[in-house]
Amino acid sequence: MYTKGKESGKGRERRFCGRKKIKGLEAESRDQMHRLTIVVITSIIGLPEGWPIEEAAMINIRKSDERGHADHGWLDTHFTFSFADYYDSKHVHFRTLRVMNDDRIAGGGGFPTHPHRDMEIVTYVLEGALAHKDSIGNGSVIKPGDVQYMSAGTGVAHSEFNASKTEPVHMYQIWMLPDQRGHKPTYDQKNFSAGEKRGKLRLVVSPDGRDGSVKIRQDNELYATLLGPGESVRHELKPERHAYVQVARGSVTLNGRALETGDGAAISAEKTVQLTGVKDSEVLVFDLA
Repeated sequence: MYTKGKESGKGRERRFCGRKKIKGLEAESRDQMHRLTIVVITSIIGLPEGWPIEEAAMINIRKSDERGHADHGWLDTHFTFSFADYYDSKHVHFRTLRVMNDDRIAGGGGFPTHPHRDMEIVTYVLEGALAHKDSIGNGSVIKPGDVQYMSAGTGVAHSEFNASKTEPVHMYQIWMLPDQRGHKPTYDQKNFSAGEKRGKLRLVVSPDGRDGSVKIRQDNELYATLLGPGESVRHELKPERHAYVQVARGSVTLNGRALETGDGAAISAEKTVQLTGVKDSEVLVFDLA
């Protein structure tokens, strides 16, 4: 999608999945062989009593400058996960969250008509306006406060252009895997005012459409919040649920850890997500199955 006029999602999606290959054991070092042996043995008989266990970090922060980046002139974009020509085997997806692109499109720029299939696509505009037109009869302009949703299902084609010839548009484009393949394509768009998000977590996307949120075909929730200095919000995670926090702008603390504009954090095995504003901020919080 990010090569102008060409779709790069579907074909490259397969390439991403296929590029990560396990090397032959003959290429492994002796140290790696020892570690592999330990993993195999302990998975069968367990670790001896008192053996130290190194647990995975519960909050894994990804700094803004660690993301993938591409500047095409008309498009300046940062990739949280592998996308188009950017590939990082450690950052292909988190749970069913597959794409989180931080896009800035210059005036007059945009993506010509291109296809999508079997993907839940959410667009969140921070500044400017984005003009959308698709093959299932929808045409709209997405502005700050709007949450646009397109379920690609069995296949849909659409175009996205900056609605202004002179002013840039800044947006997040988010893709999630659907609960199943082959849905009938559908579209929705709703506006959530700044007042609804100020100092609170406003549910904007959910699997059941509750509280006026956009209904999607996946067991994920998306909350948006606007925080001033010292303002806090708290989200409780149910057992076996995960979270991803993305700072769209400003700076906050996440459970006491500092996050700046563009930073993200993958969260597992935590009971609570607490955000406190340091500077005026806009933050997206995903609650993921």
